[in-house]
Amino acid sequence: MEQSIATERIGTPPGRWDKLKRRMWRERYVYMLLLPGVLYYIVYRYIPMGGLVIAFQEFNPFHGSIWKNDWVGLKNFARIFEDAEVVKVIWNTLQLSFLQIFMAFPISIVLAIMLNEARNEAFKRIVQSMVYLPHFLSWVVVVGIFVVFLRGEGLINTFLVGKLGWEPIPFLTDPALFKPVVILQVIWKESGWGTIIFLAALAGVNPSLYEAAVIDGANRWRQLWHVTLPAIRSVIVILFILRLGNVLDTGFEQIFLMLNPFNTESGNVLDTYVYFKGIQQGDVSFATAVGMFKGLVGLVLVVLANRAAKKFGEEGLY
Repeated sequence: MEQSIATERIGTPPGRWDKLKRRMWRERYVYMLLLPGVLYYIVYRYIPMGGLVIAFQEFNPFHGSIWKNDWVGLKNFARIFEDAEVVKVIWNTLQLSFLQIFMAFPISIVLAIMLNEARNEAFKRIVQSMVYLPHFLSWVVVVGIFVVFLRGEGLINTFLVGKLGWEPIPFLTDPALFKPVVILQVIWKESGWGTIIFLAALAGVNPSLYEAAVIDGANRWRQLWHVTLPAIRSVIVILFILRLGNVLDTGFEQIFLMLNPFNTESGNVLDTYVYFKGIQQGDVSFATAVGMFKGLVGLVLVVLANRAAKKFGEEGLY
């Protein structure tokens, strides 16, 4: 009897759902700050996924509903590997993406380390502002700047012809120069912005580690190799894994603006191919299948890269 009365006074312990509700109410203002981002992903990322069913259909917009289309199974996905043009487009995409990973990605790390080593704070802030600025320019502006400089009568060709006596270089029409120009644009626009996370990681390095390295006789290069790089290694691995998830996403706007009839063969990537097929040619089902295939490849690469990172002793994404 006494035990039952004590139990009634204490009450039953709250369940997980009750604890969650209490926590959400206690931290309601934090969740309100999260609400716009959550709504964005629900409205623009998750709800549109319902339209992926047209990848398994022969889509006809005149039917009025996607559920009235004829189902064709995996026919559209089979076309991805049967169409020689798609294979070429995938190869172009992989080339551009891996060039960005192995050329543009390390430059952000190098730039962050150089800024971290700068001792003059005024100089450091000026350089940071200069390298951040291009990120806030749209690709229309960036491509326009490069066109002004690289076209046949542009500043660079004028200098090469007038001062050096060279023949003008077709930077914008030569298929062999398409990828280098695109990579140069990415480096100029995004490398400075990519240093933010690395600089934040470098700010968290314990200064006593550098002091101990100096006592042990390490010069600046040894400190960089044995203290700085190991300190940001986990950040580098995580960002590398995330970048692999977008390996087939090279950016539609930049590539679309750079394409012309002379470089389409070497510059057409999956994003622009989906636009040409789905919007211009009306083959929506096939374009959706290509886009879905791109997402699945990115998911697989993220999972594999995360497992590889854990095997090497890193934390990974999950």
